[in-house]
Amino acid sequence: MTDTKPEEAMKDPYIAMRFPEFRSYLAMRFLFTFAYQVQAVVVGWHIYQLTKDPLSLGLIGLAEAIPSITVTLYGGYIADKSDKKKLMIWIILAMLFSSLVLGIVSSAEGLNYLGQGPVILIMYLMIFFVGLARGFYSPTAFTLMAQIIPREHYTNSSTWNSGIWQVASIIGPAVGGLLYAFSGITACFVVIVSLLAMALVCILFFVKNYPPQFVPRENIFKSLSEGIKFVFNNKMILGALSLDMFSVFFGGAVALMPIFAHDILQVGSEGLGFMRAAPAVGAVITMFIMAKYPPMNKPWRNLLLAVAGFGISIICFGLSRNFYLSLICLFFEGAFDSVSVIIRSTLLQLLTPQEMRGRVSAVNGMFINSSNEIGAFESGATAKIMGTIPSVLFGGSMTLLIVFLTYLKTRKLVPLGLRQINDH
Repeated sequence: MTDTKPEEAMKDPYIAMRFPEFRSYLAMRFLFTFAYQVQAVVVGWHIYQLTKDPLSLGLIGLAEAIPSITVTLYGGYIADKSDKKKLMIWIILAMLFSSLVLGIVSSAEGLNYLGQGPVILIMYLMIFFVGLARGFYSPTAFTLMAQIIPREHYTNSSTWNSGIWQVASIIGPAVGGLLYAFSGITACFVVIVSLLAMALVCILFFVKNYPPQFVPRENIFKSLSEGIKFVFNNKMILGALSLDMFSVFFGGAVALMPIFAHDILQVGSEGLGFMRAAPAVGAVITMFIMAKYPPMNKPWRNLLLAVAGFGISIICFGLSRNFYLSLICLFFEGAFDSVSVIIRSTLLQLLTPQEMRGRVSAVNGMFINSSNEIGAFESGATAKIMGTIPSVLFGGSMTLLIVFLTYLKTRKLVPLGLRQINDH
């Protein structure tokens, strides 16, 4: 770390990147997310190709959400009381195992030997296993980053952390779609396993061991309840998590993108890759802008506006019949969502005590997983019942309704700035 005056450091948009361990952490985050995004595109497209059933796409989200939500609270407890580096190593190894199995059974040889039914069943089982690993990953990553970076740089580190996640989310889907189209599913899983192996190296050799700062003195149930009570007693955190959960639950169209790519826009797996990447392109550009101009001057107002913009983008995407217009809609969806991510993650970092970060992050993970994965099931089920396009329009409209109702209940929070948030 260079000798930078405190007042200069606060104005430096690259201050968090000047910590070598944080750079190693971001490399792991990038590689892990890259691999996950490639796998998500490949698995979704492959299962839809085998089944041609919208509900099968929703079941992917459900298969991942159930284990993730089930173990997330326990994962936060373990993250608080464990060495963060060792725990992260085990998580990446678990992801490596699931990806290896997915690669074997989804290959042409695996399909010929096992048959379509058993292959789909094993793929869902491995998705379930990925959900278990993700239940531990989020609270572990959250607590590890907080120990690497000083508190005064949390806003900047949250912006870079979210930005790197979004960059990986751009490249991952595009690579997954193109690689699947031109090289097949086995080549995709070779890339996935290689990326996860490199992520393991980043943590294994370039991040220090961080012993736990939380030593439980009561039983596990009381420890877990402390994290839940903290979130539900903090109106700002609870409001941000609830708004995100319900808006993304109804407004997520990502799960249905294989249907749009295959049946509506007819752009194939290559187009699917670009569609999955478009929201992240918007998010990354916005992240770089937010690194220079943080959205924390009026965080609650900005959060409501961002989620409203997210809902409008979803509706426009559902109405579009042009591939390039759809990409623009998805671009703005990601841009608005990135503002929400920065505000929510910064509030969590600033308002959570050090010794409770794992458990509070676990509660956050439950909200996020509920909205993303169960939202994917909701999208698949709704598309099965009312059709793909009406389900997307319904979801975007519900997001706008949720923003309006949230505004009516939280008008007192709208004028608050960052300093007042800290005192809240």
